[in-house]
Parts: sequence; structure tokens; C-alpha cells
Amino acid sequence: MNTEKLIGILLISGAIALFIPYTILTVIFDYPSILRQETAIILTKFKQGGSPLIWTWFAFGVTGVPLIPAYVFIGQKLENRIRVVRLATTVGLIGLTLQMVGLLRWTFVVPVLANAFANAADEVTKAAAIMSFKTIHQFAGVILGEHLGQLCTIVWTVLISYAFAKLMLVPKWLTWMGYISSAIYLLAQADLFATVMPNFLVSSPAGFIGSTLWLIWLLIVGVKFLTIEIKTGAEQSNCRYSAWL
Repeated sequence: MNTEKLIGILLISGAIALFIPYTILTVIFDYPSILRQETAIILTKFKQGGSPLIWTWFAFGVTGVPLIPAYVFIGQKLENRIRVVRLATTVGLIGLTLQMVGLLRWTFVVPVLANAFANAADEVTKAAAIMSFKTIHQFAGVILGEHLGQLCTIVWTVLISYAFAKLMLVPKWLTWMGYISSAIYLLAQADLFATVMPNFLVSSPAGFIGSTLWLIWLLIVGVKFLTIEIKTGAEQSNCRYSAWL
């Protein structure tokens, strides 16, 4: 199996693997809408979800792992032809790591707080659990996962789309799909600022629409990599690409 086909398989499996637990969470945990509820409701519903919910969050946190080698292999294939790709790879890997850290709080931190809240003997203990959840949610979730992690993913997508366009590796519509999904995804950052500035203008559907378009873009790019061969190094002068249309 050549590297291009491996990249394609990794991108496709990563996109599908992320979509499955996300869909399950929307059904069994009302995610992400539940995040707009009171903390007491979130902790109570999480406790009710039990081990299946914890394992689903774990799956959501780690199923993006195939994207790590995919990002690296894409970088190795293109960085000698477009210098910005090396920066894109670094930023992309940072983004994946931050988002995994943010998501895994639901597996290793939130269960502890949910149990403390459910078993609390007094209101003081419940209040402490609620404040602890809010703190870890703002730090690991909002700051690391959703703000820095998503911004890095957006930057990676834009830079890689630019590299694809410069090298004429993909149809123009796929390049623009990368740009557009990134722009919509960026609008979702307004929701994060609204957590500390309640009057901040938000675009509630942006996160769902942007992330969904991004996953579809990633899936299509993966399919395209199954049909291409990219020469590097001394072979660059004789580099030939398969048809992308």
C-alpha cells in the first residue's frame, strides 16, 4: 500500500470514527444542546448515563487518533513543495491534541464530579461540585478544546486547502469547501466568548454546520487520496497526478 492510499484510509476512518460517537451523544446525552442547561442538570443526566455514556465520551475523545499519522504523512508528501505545509502540520497536530484533552475530561474528570454531586449530603458539597465542573469545563473544554483546538484545526484546514490549490491536487470546489467550512467553524467561536460575555452576539448553528461540513470535506479528501500518487524529493520534476475530477 502506498502512502497516498494509507492517508486516504486514515482520513476516511478518522472522519467516520468521529461522526459515530458524536451522533450517539446527540441521542443519549442531548449533546451539544445540554451544555446550555444548568450545571446541576448536566451532572444529573451524566450520572444517569452511567458507564455507556462514559465509554461513548472516551470513544469520541480517541477516535480522532487516525488523523494524527494522516496529518504527518500529508506533511511529508507536500512540505518540500509548499513550505507552509510544515507549519500546517505542526498547528494541526497541536489542534488534535488539545481537542482530545478537552474531550477526555468527560471520561476522567466529569464522572468524579457527577458522583460527588449525586451523593452530596448537603448543598455546600453540591455547590462545590457545580463550581468544579464549571471551572474544568471553561479551562479544558472552552479554552483548550473548543477555542485553541478548533482554531488550530481551522488554520490547518485553510493552509492545507491552499497547498492543494497551489499544486492543483483537487478541484476548485473542494478547495472552497475547505475555506467555507473553516469560515463557518470560526463563527462558532462567538459562542465561547458568550460564556463570559452574555450579551456577545452568537451564531448557534455555526458549530454544528461548520464541524459537519469539515468532516464531509475531510471524508472527500480521504477518498481523493485513494486515487492519487504524489512524487517527492528527486522525483518532483517527474511528478504526475491522477485525475481528480
